[in-house]
Amino acid sequence: MNFIAMDFETANHYRASACSLAIVMVRNNRIVDRFYSVINPQMTFDANNIEVHQITAADVANAPTMAEIWPKIQGLFEPGMLVAAHNAHFDTDVLKQSLARYDVEAPHYLVIDSLATSRQFEPKLPDHRLDTVSEHLSVELWHHHNALSDSEACAGILLAEREKWGDAAMKQFVYHI
Repeated sequence: MNFIAMDFETANHYRASACSLAIVMVRNNRIVDRFYSVINPQMTFDANNIEVHQITAADVANAPTMAEIWPKIQGLFEPGMLVAAHNAHFDTDVLKQSLARYDVEAPHYLVIDSLATSRQFEPKLPDHRLDTVSEHLSVELWHHHNALSDSEACAGILLAEREKWGDAAMKQFVYHI
């Protein structure tokens, strides 16, 4: 499988408030590269969000905005690229809304959601949260709600499921944005 796995953390309940982003590149079923950055969302931080991911306004005060990060990662989101996330609706919407704040058109790409795949392939789990699925599949999740750790775990989940269920089973979950 060739894909990128992405994960965002947000400063508050607005999806346009991305405060960190990680992208893990998978080629031939192996993680080959990683990208991580904190992001200055130019918005206030909510205490509940800080409690989850431990990123504060001070941590991102000198960080680039999404508009400044986008040119560095834009090429990864070409049409036909497969992008993975755990609860992909959230992460794809964060990307779209964070770009829209800067009048940047969101890219079109293929998506696979490891939350959806885990619900199908592991229906007896008590829940399908990233940490639960990672533990069940023996996929390392070294710091839940750290975007890099979460994106690596998402990639690991999809690779473990592909190994167990095959490419054809995985393809049924791919959709276009």
